[in-house]
Amino acid sequence: MPSIDEIKKPIDKEIDAFEEKFKTSMHSKVPLLDRITHYIVKRKGKQIRPMFVFFAANVCGGITEATYRGAALVELLHTASLVHDDVVDNSFQRRGFFSINALWKNKIAVLVGDYLLAKGLLLSINNNDFTLLKIVSTAVEQMSEGELLQIEKVRRMDISEAVYYEVIRQKTASLIASCCACGAASAGADDETIAKMHLFGEKIGIAFQIKDDLFDFGVDDVGKPKGIDIKEKKVTLPLIFALNNANKEDKKRIINLVKNHNDEPAKINQIIEFVNQSGGLAYAENQMLAYQEEAFKILATFPESLSKTGLQNLVRFTIERKK
Repeated sequence: MPSIDEIKKPIDKEIDAFEEKFKTSMHSKVPLLDRITHYIVKRKGKQIRPMFVFFAANVCGGITEATYRGAALVELLHTASLVHDDVVDNSFQRRGFFSINALWKNKIAVLVGDYLLAKGLLLSINNNDFTLLKIVSTAVEQMSEGELLQIEKVRRMDISEAVYYEVIRQKTASLIASCCACGAASAGADDETIAKMHLFGEKIGIAFQIKDDLFDFGVDDVGKPKGIDIKEKKVTLPLIFALNNANKEDKKRIINLVKNHNDEPAKINQIIEFVNQSGGLAYAENQMLAYQEEAFKILATFPESLSKTGLQNLVRFTIERKK
């Protein structure tokens, strides 16, 4: 599989230009705020979300100035949600770096999140990008609803497969769907094409989340400790499958372990072993590959191009990744 740098090659110049524009879009006259936004920009990850925006735009007609704003809008609103998440979760690290709340405390972190949100809204309004704003704002709304739905269901430990898919469709898939839809919209695509690209992104997002679920059970050596989701009482697809196919006694025992013993390594290993033996991992992997296949079928309806190949490789990278 090509590396992320090889995948990015067809849109290298655009991503470099985007990074400069994104830096500018975060600028503030307040020195403290400027220092914090500089810190945020400095620790940006692989730029997978902007890559989805730019590849989708090229596949749907070509990159325009609106594409850069669409990518910036996604990044601003997403970064705002992450800054707020770290406050809510009392989390002091993100991707190996200190979180904003760890370095500058909660009050400042919340205000920075609000500032990024406002920057995103103004970037769209000042350029009359109302379609892009609607796409991304809908995604942020769904991400919040997905989180709250998960919290509500986790308390009762009564998540069915249907509810699980609804949670991850809103919580994770809506963001990647908005990247692809923004790309299409920025290229001047019609409503039908934008909807098709949105669905494509949604399928990828669901497959991506299932891959994340599998990591929790030690699939691939990712350097991430096993059982993090179990500790947080998150009900993942492998666990749902295992519980749905267990006898009454086993189901009761495992639910009790997840609810009351989720911070004991030996008990976490018992849960992982139970899921392993029940075929939960194989089932989840098959579901993940089925969603990937559905996404590729949608992509197949677009003309061949370097960006279409780039999009296919990017999908494979996000789903076949080892971390």
